[in-house]
Amino acid sequence: HDRDMLAALETLRGEFVFEVAVVDVDADQALEAKYDELVPVLVGEDGVELCHYFLDVPKVREYLGRFQ
Repeated sequence: HDRDMLAALETLRGEFVFEVAVVDVDADQALEAKYDELVPVLVGEDGVELCHYFLDVPKVREYLGRFQ
């Protein structure tokens, strides 16, 4: 699932400029406690949880659009 979300996120690359940091949630106790079964998760740099499991394209577009 995480590769599917990353691939879907890359399709937005032509519309928006953004960076992606892949974090191993299982390697961080605090993140594992917070997200546990909600992985993959996409979180904005401001901590806003955008989506879980699959990319929510409209929500991510709206979020990224705020930074243009």
